[in-house]
Amino acid sequence: MVSQNSYEKDTKKLETARNRFISEVAKNIPLYNITPSAGRLYGTIFFSERPMTLDEMSKEMEMSKTSMSMNIRALLQADMVEQVWEKGVRKDLYKTEDDWYKSFSNVFVTRWSDATEKNKLAISDTKKLLKDLAEESGHDEIKERICWDLQKLESAEKYYEWLSEVVDLFETGEIFSIVPKK
Repeated sequence: MVSQNSYEKDTKKLETARNRFISEVAKNIPLYNITPSAGRLYGTIFFSERPMTLDEMSKEMEMSKTSMSMNIRALLQADMVEQVWEKGVRKDLYKTEDDWYKSFSNVFVTRWSDATEKNKLAISDTKKLLKDLAEESGHDEIKERICWDLQKLESAEKYYEWLSEVVDLFETGEIFSIVPKK
């Protein structure tokens, strides 16, 4: 027969083990442009044996329902959690997305695509400004420096074209034929 004290000790060890993963997720989740508290929420939902309501999340994490709502929205946008339906339950229920590859791909595509497009636009704008200056300037040294800068921008432009192709691989799912899911 197992004692109550033994059960409580094992429950504590289980919580410690789970908290190890939750802490690491919370530490690294800013890479997804998501707050550490949303990372802790993700870990809490991840280890829940059934979908959770905002009230349950709030109680479990000892945080306000408003905070849970904001964090769940961030996780939904990143495709890290999904809203589910259960017969007889009127409150919104959430569980973690089972497909981690989908979550990563969505965040990767969104973040890198936005950054890449902004950088490509900045390169284009800068090239135009430099070319205009090259036509206007009567200083050979300035023209040489402009030529040097344009070469650097050409190199950066090639990198961002390559990065756009990488983003496309994730967006289309072709990446998984190159690096299969495990």
